[in-house]
Amino acid sequence: MMLREILQNKGRIVYSIPAHASLADVAAKLVEHNVGSLVVCERDGRLVGIITERDILRACADRHERLEDKTVERHMTTDLVLGSPQDDVETIMGLMTEHRIRHVPVLDDGRLVGMISIGDIVKSQYEQLTRENHYLMSYIQS
Repeated sequence: MMLREILQNKGRIVYSIPAHASLADVAAKLVEHNVGSLVVCERDGRLVGIITERDILRACADRHERLEDKTVERHMTTDLVLGSPQDDVETIMGLMTEHRIRHVPVLDDGRLVGMISIGDIVKSQYEQLTRENHYLMSYIQS
């Protein structure tokens, strides 16, 4: 299965935030949209980073400043692992495991076209196994 198939099923909505926003803004937006990450984009739409729930937790552990006073720019990840709609799920699973990440922005010709989470990967694998199990059971019973 390819990432494009997952994106077709789940949709291509990706939530973003500017680098100058506060981590309190990030937390509010994560809760509002019930997501685990936001991409960080410049005004021209160029992807410059990602900010995740894990980044918020790390910032909370440093109690010297309030979340309202901490910026996305200081806490975001800029060394991104990126996917392409043509990538297969197994490749992305390997990258996510190797880099210990849970979210991968998907770019097509340099343009952000979606976000794949570990939950999306697990769901696609579960659905594929369920389908295969159904066909095998049908074959055995016939």
